[in-house]
Amino acid sequence: MYTKDGVDYFVVDGHIHFWDASEENTANKYGEGFIRCFYDYQRNLSPAEWVWPLEKFRKYSEQDLVHDLFETGYVDVGIFQPTYLSEFYTDGFNTTERNGRLAAKHPDRLIVNGAFDPRAGEAGLAELERLAAQWQLRGVKLYTAEWRGSSKGWKLSDPGAHDYLAKCAELGIRNIHIHKGPTIWPLNRDAFDVADVDHAATAFPELNFIVEHSGLPRLEDFCWIATQEPNVYAGLSVVMPFIHSRPRYFAQVLGELLYWLDEDRITFGSDYAIWSPRWLVEKFVDFQIPEDLQSEYGVLTTGVKRKILGLNLARLYDIKVPESAQVAVVAGQTDRMSAGQVPA
Repeated sequence: MYTKDGVDYFVVDGHIHFWDASEENTANKYGEGFIRCFYDYQRNLSPAEWVWPLEKFRKYSEQDLVHDLFETGYVDVGIFQPTYLSEFYTDGFNTTERNGRLAAKHPDRLIVNGAFDPRAGEAGLAELERLAAQWQLRGVKLYTAEWRGSSKGWKLSDPGAHDYLAKCAELGIRNIHIHKGPTIWPLNRDAFDVADVDHAATAFPELNFIVEHSGLPRLEDFCWIATQEPNVYAGLSVVMPFIHSRPRYFAQVLGELLYWLDEDRITFGSDYAIWSPRWLVEKFVDFQIPEDLQSEYGVLTTGVKRKILGLNLARLYDIKVPESAQVAVVAGQTDRMSAGQVPA
């Protein structure tokens, strides 16, 4: 837990990975290009002292992850979000199985999510059932731009996707995390378009759709969808590092999300190992909306920061939060203060 100025922040990192992009596991030029594109994100958006050597970035150890998240990174609970990319990596890039082996060693600190691809048909439905039984899944991560044979992506509005979402509802998998953000070479940009979220959220009101990366660069489209769909959430992975490289842009993105969604539907994610949570958490707790933007976006209170850093995901995943890190709830009110007020 992170403590600053006597305030406790319970941190749930909702977007972490344990990938293997080693040269031995990289199947082709597409896998090589993918991990180098990831690495460019780290180099361009991180403080210089947090940039890793490329070889470590390709494949880091269990000890690295535990140290960076739990020993120095303030994370209380981390949620693995798998990305298989089986066309690019021989044994997969970041699989439920690989994540699960590590989570089994730290059951109180790590949560395993599964994945599905509706192009797998009936066999994929059976595999989803198997994963759910093995790992007691509470969530899945969807990568709609993933290649599969000649197919370069799929949509949540596809008939097959409906069957898989229905299976999630049947199995009690409530949290549907979807990559709807910047593309990564060689994936197709349009396959990450946010429009299909609207269809799925309306069809399955019992599920929570956490749109990872908040739809960037389609923020406006995402916000218009999320404001009418109360089961749509904004994940801040990829958004968070702009707090360092472009803090004013970060303030504008966060301000728009707070305006359209409110503070109860925004979740923290470091996107580890692209970025390490320690500097993100420290900078976010210290962050404030610039004064000249406060008339439009208001200010950030400790209560808002507590919700975003951990309480919102703790609610979605039924994670117990210490009393010292809770936010008092006043009937009929939200914690976010109105424009121009002084933060708590």
